[in-house]
Amino acid sequence: MTPPSTVPADPHSGPEGPTALLPRDYAAAARERLDGPVWDYIAGGSGDEVSLRGDRAAYDRYRLRPRVLVDVSHCELSTTLLGRPVAFPVGIAPMAYHRLVHPEGETATVRAAGEVGALTIASTFASKTLEETARAATGPLWLQLYVLRRREITESLVRRAEAAGYRALVITVDTPRMARRERDLRNGFSLPSHIRPVNLDADHTAGLHRGRSGSSTLAEHSARHHDAAFTWEDLAWLRSLTDLPLVLKGVLTAQDALRAADLGVEGLVVSTHGGRQLDGAVAALDALPEVVAAVEGRCEVLVDGGVRRGTDVLKALALGARAVLVGRPVLWGLAVDGAAGVEQVLSTLQDELAEAMALTGRPRLDTIDRELLNGPSGFANHSITHDRDMA
Repeated sequence: MTPPSTVPADPHSGPEGPTALLPRDYAAAARERLDGPVWDYIAGGSGDEVSLRGDRAAYDRYRLRPRVLVDVSHCELSTTLLGRPVAFPVGIAPMAYHRLVHPEGETATVRAAGEVGALTIASTFASKTLEETARAATGPLWLQLYVLRRREITESLVRRAEAAGYRALVITVDTPRMARRERDLRNGFSLPSHIRPVNLDADHTAGLHRGRSGSSTLAEHSARHHDAAFTWEDLAWLRSLTDLPLVLKGVLTAQDALRAADLGVEGLVVSTHGGRQLDGAVAALDALPEVVAAVEGRCEVLVDGGVRRGTDVLKALALGARAVLVGRPVLWGLAVDGAAGVEQVLSTLQDELAEAMALTGRPRLDTIDRELLNGPSGFANHSITHDRDMA
């Protein structure tokens, strides 16, 4: 990692440095600070990065239809996720190896989330143990799981998560194998010697630190250890291990959403894995309405990928999401200013969402609906209704 560089100029800077950076400002500063291969690992997608760009572009295809003369003197952002209160409908998506960008890693991230009352989803491939992360958490905390070939390792993670106080298990279902991430292949990406998947045993650490051009140690690791034979029938085995709610991450179709709901899954995350798996897949935001319609309220639906502004959050909520998850912007903030940077990213999204709700005449989350949008899903022709509940 290169020495800290100058953060982009900010008109609100004081003697202590910048105080009001936007996510895009953190991105520029993080790119300057991080080694090139680390930046590429965080920023890159699979293949031609069509899905990576598509997730972001989907938000820009929608326009907002504001209502006026509504009492927006107070906008209420608080909600619940799987029955647990959160201050606003934005959480931190699961991402591996936070210590790639900051020495405190996941513990700094989860502290920041707690300061603003946001959900954190910790990764199986974290660089701090799930117990360390739980001890640092003051907000809601879920654990993301990859199902590994050695089922006893997965079972052990479930038991540890229960004991440490995690409130849900998020099963990543779109990674039976890791897609070709060409930036990592060009860089021969591998983990620095001081970073490893500390939640796993030595067998699951071997080979992660020996990179070579044209290969990715992470992809090779995935091929050795991820269980590509894991199917719908195996969800019963996971359910037998725990009473924690199960959330499936990586669902993009109504068919899979319906099957998950029929099996009693409590939550879904509509996701393209940040554009890092199937390149050319439908954008997560575009898939969201059919997933929401399919489950008919039987499970909570979240979405991730491409969220950069509070107006993006508003659009996702209007399409039926219970909440959104944010990934890369969190790592940008962490790289630049540790926990304070993560808190600033989340606080900015919170403030921007409140502003967007006020300016569109939606004072509560339950007043946000598809009538708010003009966009590609055909919401241009709206019936005239009397929305007395808006006030």
